[in-house]
Amino acid sequence: MRRSEIQHLYWRAGFGISPVTIESLRHLKRKVVVNKLFDDSASVTLLTVDTSEIQSILNLGEKLSSDNRRKIQELSRKKSIELNQAWINRLVTSKEMLREKMTLFWANVFVCEDNNTIYIQRYNNMLRKYALGNFGEFVKAVSKEAAMTKYLNTKQNRKQKPNENFARELMELFTLGEGHYTEQDIKESARAFTGYSHNLKGDFVFRKFQHDNGNKTFFGKTGIFKGDDIIDIILEQRQCAQFICEKIYSYFVHDRINQNHVKSMVKVFYRDYDIEKLMRFVMLSDWFYNQDHMGSKIKSPIEFLVGLQKVVPVTFKNKRQLMFIQKQLGQVLLDPPNVAGWKGGKNWIDSNTIVIRLKLPSLILNDAFISKSEDNQFSNEASEMIRSAFKKRVSKQFKTDVNWDAFEKQFKNVSIEDLSEFILCCDLQPETSEYLKKLDKISKKEYCIQLMSLPEYQMC
Repeated sequence: MRRSEIQHLYWRAGFGISPVTIESLRHLKRKVVVNKLFDDSASVTLLTVDTSEIQSILNLGEKLSSDNRRKIQELSRKKSIELNQAWINRLVTSKEMLREKMTLFWANVFVCEDNNTIYIQRYNNMLRKYALGNFGEFVKAVSKEAAMTKYLNTKQNRKQKPNENFARELMELFTLGEGHYTEQDIKESARAFTGYSHNLKGDFVFRKFQHDNGNKTFFGKTGIFKGDDIIDIILEQRQCAQFICEKIYSYFVHDRINQNHVKSMVKVFYRDYDIEKLMRFVMLSDWFYNQDHMGSKIKSPIEFLVGLQKVVPVTFKNKRQLMFIQKQLGQVLLDPPNVAGWKGGKNWIDSNTIVIRLKLPSLILNDAFISKSEDNQFSNEASEMIRSAFKKRVSKQFKTDVNWDAFEKQFKNVSIEDLSEFILCCDLQPETSEYLKKLDKISKKEYCIQLMSLPEYQMC
């Protein structure tokens, strides 16, 4: 495989790749490289933080006092920060790169949040478990997670008074897309999911006396359906495969969907809804490596942060600063904006976030100093905007330990003139090329920060 193809693959399947790893792969055939990605992600390593204090309260009994509920919320607020940071660290360091990237993807499809860390940790690990598995089993597992039954009110869904929230989002956001079902389908589906609940530990509980055992008619079929039956009927609709394939194409290939490519994906996926088979097909397809797809996507805030740390390993001494950065960039893991999740694409960048993105590498890696670039890289107006914005919002010193030794080791055999080819994923704009030519390339370290401070670094 060509170097550019390997870089493209590893940015889509993960968060970048080191020159050393590229060198180990570039003489291999595409199928061998892709197989290695899947082999490395064959196992599932659960993401966990210590929730024993919360668990001890839940073990007291089925009913919680108001004081214990308050205590759980207080503990969960602290533990949710730990879980957030543990997830980011996993994205940076895990060998199971593809599984972790898929987990991040599915977290923005089956969107969910909860104020109990035990429930949301379980939910996150459920996404991880099924990330490359069978989609039908995946959806059924989602429907039975405590965090989801709370988030979309399935817990309040009873035969006397059905709650339609989960039934609606199941079709609109999770499986079919808006306009591919009727309001009657929602009502009948809601009846099928009555009785779904959980105990305090977060285990699924089916409360049969709250379930509607009557006939339901859903997508033209009539029967005494339960939730799993509804999901099976949804899977029979080719639109379900179409909907998921479009989401995967948009996330892993290009924001602009090519329906011919998606059609070939649907043909693979609709057979048995095997996610791994679908992803193998995508990553082995010639069109996946089209030049137009390379460097075509704006990095999400998490891709930006994780990718930076894979080039130059960083440890934040003050863990809350990592949360602060996520908030400023517009994506906090485990805290989605709504049930539709983050829109992505061009929505990641606005006048505020671009200022932060351009300055962040120097803030994290070099005490806010961009060597010999701050006065030349931007127009006077842009430079003043950057300085003004950071004085107001982000002018604080980030306390970090930066492992430049690891960077030097990975980039040992890369000349400073070739560094941009390994740091940047897209073609340079003419003005950027001229700017880089004028730079005094003093060291790889300083040049790396300069490259990460370019608009082109926002692309992958």
